[in-house]
Formats: sequence, structure tokens, C-alpha cells
Amino acid sequence: MIWKRKRLGLALGGGGARGIAHVGVLRVFEEESIPVDLIVGTSIGALVGAAYANGQNTHEMEKRIEEFLNSPTFKESALKHIKEIQDTRKSGFTGKIHAFFRNRLLLAQSLFRLGMLGSEEFEAMIDFFVPDIQIQDTQIPYRAVATDLVSGQSVVMSEGPLRRAVMASCAVPGAVPPVKVNGMFLSDGGSINIVPTMVAREEGAGFVVAVSVRGDIHSDDEFGSAADICFRASDIMGFHFETYMLDKADVVIQPRVGSLHWTDFALARDLVREGEKAAREKLHLLRKAQPLSRRWALLSSLLKSFTKNN
Repeated sequence: MIWKRKRLGLALGGGGARGIAHVGVLRVFEEESIPVDLIVGTSIGALVGAAYANGQNTHEMEKRIEEFLNSPTFKESALKHIKEIQDTRKSGFTGKIHAFFRNRLLLAQSLFRLGMLGSEEFEAMIDFFVPDIQIQDTQIPYRAVATDLVSGQSVVMSEGPLRRAVMASCAVPGAVPPVKVNGMFLSDGGSINIVPTMVAREEGAGFVVAVSVRGDIHSDDEFGSAADICFRASDIMGFHFETYMLDKADVVIQPRVGSLHWTDFALARDLVREGEKAAREKLHLLRKAQPLSRRWALLSSLLKSFTKNN
């Protein structure tokens, strides 16, 4: 009797720019021939997971990230402006004044629309990385997780347009407008499933590997307004909720992303390296749990070929 390995599911968490570290984690799975049977993603995890599930290798993904960050689409986007505000707030008096008025402008805009980023510019980013196909047509089974603002429930998307599913999962509240789907108002899946470990389990994974890119809970930021305090309180709550969800995984990979701001895409290459390092540190746990080495992958391939021919 041939021993059957457990179905491996990857749960890729949200975290904005920090999620580029997912690419490094996936590279280790790629280089070590570790079979992935299911990818479940939240927010940036949904975006990276969708690209990989469709067959892009991690070197292609890293190249496309660099191309996007150098494109007019990104340089003219509100994402880059938000990052500039974050930087100038930590500078001298003149920088703080600049940040104050820029911040007020973005906040004023948000009062008259559903997000600081327009749907069109965010869709352009999604379209740059994700093909126009159905979720059912990805090479690796894929799920995107969102939150329905109407019912308050988690929504797992397993069929329909891939780009729309990623868009919904990445719709950060206040920054990106929600996506309307069948009477639902879908927003960032991280509101309920910052790392979708339990979703991966419910979707049939017998062995769940969670990747968390939330970053350090400690913060040295100044609290200059009520909004700063509210955002900080939300971060603390999210951190402890995520800790509970990570307990449901068999292996947890946590790249060292520090306190990097969620809009800081400039360190993309370093984030990929951190993802690689963190994944390699956990290889022994993956191999101890089940034979996932190149030898096992080769054996599986030979067995499939033998079965097909006989």
C-alpha cells in the first residue's frame, strides 16, 4: 500500500507591501519541489497567490513587481502619496506641515467617495499581475477571502472572475472602494481572516502552512491625533486575533518585515529575500511532517506515470 501524503494548503496573509515577502516563501517551495495543492489568500496574499496559482514562477513575479513600481501607474497613484505622507511626518517642521495638508486633502477626498484610491487605478494594478480568467481555471486550486460589509460575514470565492475576487480581497477599508457582488459589499478579507488558516482547512487542506507578514507589534510612532490612536488600537487588536488564527496552522512562516509601513513597496527586493530566509528556516518542519523533498516529488511523478500507462 502506497502512503498518501496530506493535501498541502498555503494560507497567505494580508499586510500590504509586506506581502511581497510571500514571493520569497513561494520561491523556496518552488526550488525544493514542495507540492502545493491549494492556495488561500487574503488581501496582498490573495494577489500574490493568484499570480502563482495561475502558473507564474517567482522570478517572473519579482520582475513584474519591479516593472510595476517603476511604471507611471504606480508613481501617480494615491498609494505612493500615502507613503510620502508617512515619510514626511517623521521629518522636520516643513515636512510635517506638508504632510498635514496632504493628509487633510486625502481625508477630504475620502468623505466624498468610498476610498482614497479610485477603483480604476486599483483595477489597473490588479490587471497588471492577474490574468483575465476564471478562478476555476487556475493551475493550482485557489480561493480568495473577502469580508461582506452588509452581513459582516467572511466570503470565500472559489469561482467567478479571478481579477474581481482579488480586487475584493484587497479592498482595504477607507483606501479602496468595496466591490459589489450579488448584493454583497465585499471588502478586505483581513477584517476577519488576516491569515486564512481555517479557510484553508475547511477547503480540504490536511496540512496547512500559514504565512504571516503583519510585522512587529511594538511601535515607536508618535500619537499626534485621535486617528493615530484609533489606528494603533486596531493594529493591536488585529495582532492578537491573528495569533489565534496562526495556532490553527501546522507550520507558521513569519518573514522578518519589522515595522515596515503597508505602503512601503520600495524595499521589494529585500522583502523577497526575507521571505526566502523565513521559509528555509521551517523546511525541517515541512519535511518532518511529510516527505516533501525533490525525491518525493520525483517518486510521485513516476508513480503517476506508471499508473497512467498501466
